[in-house]
Amino acid sequence: MTAMRSILIVEDEPGIALGLEEDLTLEGYRTEVARDGDKAVRRAREERFDLILLDVMLPGRDGFQVCRELRRGGVTTPIILLTARTQEAEKVLGLQLGADDYVTKPFSPLELRARIEAVLRRTASPVSESFAFGDAEVDFARCELRRAGLPVDLTAVEFKLLAAFVRSRGRVLSRQQLLDQVWSDTVCVERVIDTHVSNLRKKIEPDLAIPRYLVSVRGMGYRFDG
Repeated sequence: MTAMRSILIVEDEPGIALGLEEDLTLEGYRTEVARDGDKAVRRAREERFDLILLDVMLPGRDGFQVCRELRRGGVTTPIILLTARTQEAEKVLGLQLGADDYVTKPFSPLELRARIEAVLRRTASPVSESFAFGDAEVDFARCELRRAGLPVDLTAVEFKLLAAFVRSRGRVLSRQQLLDQVWSDTVCVERVIDTHVSNLRKKIEPDLAIPRYLVSVRGMGYRFDG
């Protein structure tokens, strides 16, 4: 199982920082808060986070300066700017300095989570060409699944599902996240997702009565424990 993804929250307003920390922790992220730009730069250099949420309006060194310094110092961690500024020029400046996205305050937790997932997907390292679990081996370059050395017939949707689970192994994926990653803009209902997951289980699980790899998490979604 892989470690949960980590987010450095750079926010000086205690109420906002606490809200972000609680919401993202509930979503399965490991979080840390930095209250000023100096600490943000130090922690981003000391530890490899999966993403940085960076408020622009910080005491001392502001978010633009932090972003510029991190990029000049070779830190490639994805950065989402949190800004109350609505001027287009300032948003463009943030992107030019190396930010991956920006969210304008006030924002909804749902919007922020969607932006985070989108940035993490865009900046994720590609899945290695092969992945093995149990008696199964997935060849992503050839879009093939084998069990005990024998080919297993997967539909295109089943293979995309399997790839999504492998990319996020150890993390719970909600049905909405699976919709975004596998079906994109196609209209699909949750019952259809469950059917495809059930079909995929039949092809990878040693015992369907007790799923070992593709586990249901009640009220939340599915988790791949390969």
